[in-house]
Amino acid sequence: MTTLVGGLQNTATLAWRNLVQIKHNPMELMDLSIQPIMFLLLFTYVFGGQMSGSTHAYLQYALAGIIVQNGIFATLNTAVGLNSDLQKGVFDRLKSLPIARSAPLAGRVLADLVKQVWSLVLMLCLGMVLGFRPDSVFGVLGALALMIVFALALSWMNVLIGMVASSPEKVQMMAFVVMFPLTFSSSAFVSVSSMPGWLQAWVKVNPVTALVDAMRALLNGGAVAAPVTHTLLWAAALAVVFFPLALRAYQRR
Repeated sequence: MTTLVGGLQNTATLAWRNLVQIKHNPMELMDLSIQPIMFLLLFTYVFGGQMSGSTHAYLQYALAGIIVQNGIFATLNTAVGLNSDLQKGVFDRLKSLPIARSAPLAGRVLADLVKQVWSLVLMLCLGMVLGFRPDSVFGVLGALALMIVFALALSWMNVLIGMVASSPEKVQMMAFVVMFPLTFSSSAFVSVSSMPGWLQAWVKVNPVTALVDAMRALLNGGAVAAPVTHTLLWAAALAVVFFPLALRAYQRR
């Protein structure tokens, strides 16, 4: 029976296996660099003038939402990567090894979170180059930590999708059906008050809205207790529900 320490070591080893691939395939990191830059520039300079009257004002408002959008969509890479490994038979070999049952999944999630840190830091740095001014260093660090915690919890939902989908293409189709409504029907890009009443009811209970509001309060300054608490509760709920389901689906493959 694998001990807790042994399971953590297995997870770290498999996470390193995924990270070291960047050395042989630098384009994997380029994907996490180019897309965030494109989203940030497009939202700022295409929508900024219309939404807030100036690109600078919109950047100050929307950067938190753009970071959240990028972070949520980045978790899709976990599902696609796991499903690809399943198709290639990688997990057949891993299941035959005396390692923790959750290590192959947790290792992939951990590696993708490390990659996501790079993407988040890149977006923040570019945002500041474009004129964004955070309220404090502690707020920036808090926002990064909160995004990673939520991404970790949400990753298990995508792990489940990766386990049950029959191909990487099906993974993307299934995940986008969930990701798009969650992300765009939130306070990420526009004020909730500008939406129809029936939509506001959903937006206010959307977990992405809680995350965006918390990130915006941490980065721009404001009341953080309520949105951060709501975000952490949502993260805990996602992890509690989807971690065992993902592990069960993995064991049945």
